[in-house]
Amino acid sequence: MMNQKKKLAVVGAGMVAHRLVEAMVERGADEAWDIEVFGDETRPPYDRVALTSFFSDRDPEDLLLGDGELWKRPGVRLYRGSIVSHIDREAKQIHARNTTFDYDRLVLATGSYATVPPVEGSDLPGCFVYRTVDDVAELRAWVLEREAVLGRKVKGAVVGGGLLGLEAAGALTALGADTTVIEFADWLMPLQVDQAGGGALRRIIEQLGVTVRTSTATSKLRAGRDGKVTRMQFADGDKIPADVVVFATGVRPRDELAREAGLELGERGGVIADEGCMTSDDSIFAIGEVAHIAGRVWGLVGPGYSMAEVVADRLLGGDATFEGADLSTKLKLLGVDVASFGDAFAATNGSLEVVYADPTAGVYKKLVMSDDAQTLLGGMLVGDASAYTNLRPMVGRALGSDPTAWLLPEGMEPPSGSSLPDDANVCSCNNVTAGTIRGAVTDHQCTDIGAVKACTKAGTSCGSCVSLVKKLMETQMAEEGLEVSTALCEHFSVTRAQLFDIVRVSEISTFSELIDKHGTGRGCDICRPVVASILASLGKGHVLDGENATLQDTNDHVMANLQKDGTYSVVPRIPGGEVTPAGLIAIGQVAADFGLYTKITGGQRIDLFGARIEQLPEIWKRLVDAGFESGHAYGKSLRTVKSCVGQSWCRYGVQDSTTLAIDLELRYRGLRSPHKLKLAVSGCARECAEARGKDVGIIATDKGWNLYVGGNGGFTPRHAQLFAEDLTTEELVQAIDRFLMYYIRTADRLQRTAPWLESIEGGIEAVRAVVFEDSLGIVADLDAAMAAHVDTYEDEWAATLADEKKLLRFASFVNAPETPDPDLVYVEERGQRRPADDEERAVLIAGASIPVRDKDEVVTV
Repeated sequence: MMNQKKKLAVVGAGMVAHRLVEAMVERGADEAWDIEVFGDETRPPYDRVALTSFFSDRDPEDLLLGDGELWKRPGVRLYRGSIVSHIDREAKQIHARNTTFDYDRLVLATGSYATVPPVEGSDLPGCFVYRTVDDVAELRAWVLEREAVLGRKVKGAVVGGGLLGLEAAGALTALGADTTVIEFADWLMPLQVDQAGGGALRRIIEQLGVTVRTSTATSKLRAGRDGKVTRMQFADGDKIPADVVVFATGVRPRDELAREAGLELGERGGVIADEGCMTSDDSIFAIGEVAHIAGRVWGLVGPGYSMAEVVADRLLGGDATFEGADLSTKLKLLGVDVASFGDAFAATNGSLEVVYADPTAGVYKKLVMSDDAQTLLGGMLVGDASAYTNLRPMVGRALGSDPTAWLLPEGMEPPSGSSLPDDANVCSCNNVTAGTIRGAVTDHQCTDIGAVKACTKAGTSCGSCVSLVKKLMETQMAEEGLEVSTALCEHFSVTRAQLFDIVRVSEISTFSELIDKHGTGRGCDICRPVVASILASLGKGHVLDGENATLQDTNDHVMANLQKDGTYSVVPRIPGGEVTPAGLIAIGQVAADFGLYTKITGGQRIDLFGARIEQLPEIWKRLVDAGFESGHAYGKSLRTVKSCVGQSWCRYGVQDSTTLAIDLELRYRGLRSPHKLKLAVSGCARECAEARGKDVGIIATDKGWNLYVGGNGGFTPRHAQLFAEDLTTEELVQAIDRFLMYYIRTADRLQRTAPWLESIEGGIEAVRAVVFEDSLGIVADLDAAMAAHVDTYEDEWAATLADEKKLLRFASFVNAPETPDPDLVYVEERGQRRPADDEERAVLIAGASIPVRDKDEVVTV
């Protein structure tokens, strides 16, 4: 006779509860236990850490955790929208949905709730907390509705300048609201950074357009005639308008059930549990933000995951214990990197602080060292957290080098994380050590990053450690004598740089010839676009000529930038941002005639959105006739050369930055490369063109031009490094020519200039020697290659207009080339049209009316 399965009830269906069920299933515990999970939200467990991404038009389904098949396994059941009202400890039963459920063991994973301070008017319509998907959905709907009713930008206020407060501020800003953050403490994020770090964070955030008020207490909120919040008053008597208020002043454990059941609670809340996460009732465990262990409530997901693993082990007869957890945090708030780890506030007796601060760059870094300056105790990073991944595992260990080497800018790389000891924690989310990752290579033969992640779970949560995981894997592979593949893909066994040289030397001009002679198979979505880029870089014909057209990515395929609704955007090239009134009128007339949405881009151009594929040639023709060409806002090529107005008008300008920017853009337009290229020219040291954030940046001096290289924005922003000083214009252009051509020939696929410089043996000094000293004897070849590019450049769009065969691809339907796509539907917003969202489309396609902002305000299409 088979033993009857035991019953495990889990109250709460958040991230920690999900990890518990995952851990149970991974251990095969669902064979011995029936697992029932009760969540009061209507959604399966989702990533609460990524809530802010909901404002960038992400579907809530994208936030769901893990594999949905988990909840379909026999013996695992998730009850959604199920509120547990009572625990009967004596009968070992819980009551939910007017139903009684038995349990053998109960796990409380109820998490926490957002607190609202006792402020008069905090219950007015327009006041929100920031905790769940429903919270942020209601907040977004309110902001959009008020904007439509008021006919102006919404005034938003966030009470609380901590993690949640700055996330909420980012959400309001993303929705277009004028946002003010109010913090009672003297600086932002007082629990994560010190006063200097908070000051640096404030400067960066204020530069993004968010108003910050610190040392400020909110006393009351006032309503307008419609009963909705309109004004905020402070304790000092000052007032500000507020159409929406978000309270983000902290959270409290949701311990009501435990309190009613008579479980022992902490003085300030939370269910007291021992090192095995067991409460005062030996049938009940507590994990996550509701658990009070070792004298505190742990408010991060990492410790909660560790507790879940402990309980899973205990339920299967183990004796695992919770021994504390890594409270390090690394976040991007309003696009600003903030990280803290270890003893960030130097509470250890005799500790020393090593600080680097650059207020103009918005960077503050601090390391806390032992009294002999050898052992890392902790630190904090604001504005540039690139060193966090390598520093955090070193807490409690000797850094092995001058601590300042970890903080200095200009690409001075700290010691490699690949030398970490085996017990160093690399992935704090999943508690994976360096030794575990090395073991995945040695013991399990994991030889690619996907296999290592699947085997160890490292890098599968927040993802911030993936680069370090890859370094550890490749280093271990090399030590094991395993081949570390540098092949472009399965069809070409060489690198992109080697493939470039093969095409250049052999003068091969088609993909078919190249793969026949030097590859295998038919190619893939990795190698085909790479070869297309190489052929374009070497001037092997128009991108849409013959076989070339079949190699292109989506955007290059039609020489325009694909948008979310299937239409395209067209971006007329405006070199240096300089455009005549007649040119502006021509662009505006095209936008008006074709009903295009218009926006000024960050690269000083005008983007025209919503062009249907069959409209592209006609739009291009109108622009060409007006003296424009359509610029590259897509693909791996030169985007723009940004400039300030320079000496021509500005009283601070020392050189003619606009003319130089125009000349450089016309010189490098159409230049294909391993990744996109951005340049900028500033006419003085005030740096209005933000040249040090570009792949190539030029800043004027009294004596000429300073050249910076290797800067970029994106997921890992980098400041450009000084390459040469006080160059003449002729010297400058020659240096840029050689730098770009050397990069194009030697960089890997999708490698931007910043990581390329780091990957080159000898770094920036080696590249400088190539460009200025001809250390490799190739500068004549580089100069000739750039001269060939300049001499053979053609306007790709004008050439397409002159070729009837190429024009055939610009059709909406093969059998009805000029018929508009009937699935394209739009909603008017701020005087322009935007693509309808899924809910709006469902009604609009049916030809009816739709409530766009408010249930009483209907827009008819």
